[in-house]
Amino acid sequence: MSKYLKEKYASLAPYVPGEQPRDMKYIKLNTNESPFPPSPLAIQYAREEAERLMLYPDPELTSIKGALADYYGVKRECVSATNGSDDALNFAFMAFCDESTPALFADITYGFYKVFARLNHIPYTELPLLEDFTLSVDDYIGRRGTVFIANPNAPTGIFLPLSEIERLVASDTSRVVIVDEAYVDFGGESAVRLTEKYSNLLVIGTFSKSRSLAGGRLGFAIGSEELISDIERLRNSTNPYNINRMTMAAGVGALADRAYFEDNCKKIISTRENTSAQLRKMGFTLTPSSANFIFASHKSIDAEQMYLTLKKNGILVRHFTQEIIKDYNRITVGNAEEMQILIDKIKEIWGDIL
Repeated sequence: MSKYLKEKYASLAPYVPGEQPRDMKYIKLNTNESPFPPSPLAIQYAREEAERLMLYPDPELTSIKGALADYYGVKRECVSATNGSDDALNFAFMAFCDESTPALFADITYGFYKVFARLNHIPYTELPLLEDFTLSVDDYIGRRGTVFIANPNAPTGIFLPLSEIERLVASDTSRVVIVDEAYVDFGGESAVRLTEKYSNLLVIGTFSKSRSLAGGRLGFAIGSEELISDIERLRNSTNPYNINRMTMAAGVGALADRAYFEDNCKKIISTRENTSAQLRKMGFTLTPSSANFIFASHKSIDAEQMYLTLKKNGILVRHFTQEIIKDYNRITVGNAEEMQILIDKIKEIWGDIL
């Protein structure tokens, strides 16, 4: 830290992404990336756009906004596109929270929410999940503040029914509810259709997971025209060229290739369920995941030691040090071969106690 950094940022603890070691070849099951490459159509569109990289991208984001609007059946004025969903989330904290309107989110959820709140000097309250890691909407009803909910949640993978989302949104239309749907395509149900009914609901999504574009950095927000106008005001006040030409084109191609997207989601769900069944047979306790990862604990295996041992053996999973979840590891669903290697390695190392 330099002596020039202002005091307001001196105590800021940055978000810590999943580790990306390069000392050996790993099976990466720690950052919730897709095990499949982008759609061939997405790659084709991106390659074609590469020839025009000498030109600025369209600041109106016409092509990707149009593709998203068509895909989700909403008006173009109800869509914003961003540099990853994290960009959209940051704009939401900036637009809808301040010292008199705090942020409300779960104590166990996406770690960036706390960082965004602190970055923007916004007071926040972390509301505990229930003992089974589910979220109680009643804990948020009647409280003052802007609500942020990851659905399915991370790192638990648990999906909150759409009826509960609607109950929360309808309970107080004077505040905004942001639903972060990074993992919704793996077994959840999107709240996008509710945005036409409720002007205080903002749904945020990403192309990083189910559409295999984590390296492209493309996210989006869908809501009422008024909410999207607020997001666009901030986007255009920070970086109107926030999405490069190749990423925008890749996003359009990914949305157009529905068959590829749907097939990959089915494969990941099937692999998740098969792996979960094998882990349960070995005595692991799992949360009911609707995401592209598994949240697993074993009464006879220390979770941190499991993470470290698997890493030494070329398999990366993610361990969190928060007291409430320190007995669990989050395991990204890779392809079928990768997940079988994981299962075989667990049996090889801990077979005598399973």
